[in-house]
Amino acid sequence: MIGIIDYGLGNVRAFENIYRRLNIDVRLVRSAEELEEADRLILPGVGAFDWAMTRLKQSGMNKALNRRVLSDRVPVLGVCVGMQMMATRSDEGNMTGLGWVPGRVKRFDETKFSQRTHLPHMGWNSVEVNREPLFEGIDDPQFYFLHSYFFDPDDATHAVAHSDYGTQFASAIRRDNVRATQFHPEKSHHWGTRLLKNFAENT
Repeated sequence: MIGIIDYGLGNVRAFENIYRRLNIDVRLVRSAEELEEADRLILPGVGAFDWAMTRLKQSGMNKALNRRVLSDRVPVLGVCVGMQMMATRSDEGNMTGLGWVPGRVKRFDETKFSQRTHLPHMGWNSVEVNREPLFEGIDDPQFYFLHSYFFDPDDATHAVAHSDYGTQFASAIRRDNVRATQFHPEKSHHWGTRLLKNFAENT
């Protein structure tokens, strides 16, 4: 069963609707007890880093989530701010991240942008993929982005896909059972649907 972590942030219903259309067992998870029933987890997120971390802690799921991911090795997919929460820290706030993938979340440097480029990075962008099962069967991937910060992993090999917006940045990461995308698959039409299907079946 796919468990979509519902801590008050993120497009949880959009993920749920996609999996229901695919006839894949899915459930919104709102408690530590419900986390135990999931075989795979999705951690969505929108907004500011510290607010997302605060809401996750207030949900009462934080400790159980860490155990399920780090000890039980349950596959997890972070999306947008859900990806950034997996870092050690973020320049956007003062709170400590989950630390599942060592790295730092940084703000794009607007001084290096062309006049046509501005923040937030919003809209469709291409994704250059290294060999990664999450993207299996996806040709010429185009995904929808909405962010002003990006994940800079300490270990460059944890970046399995890159995009360009004034500078090249990691648009997908992977470390063991932890995967994440800066883009929104739930807003990315058939490319996103295939990626979510791959997460459920092939990773």
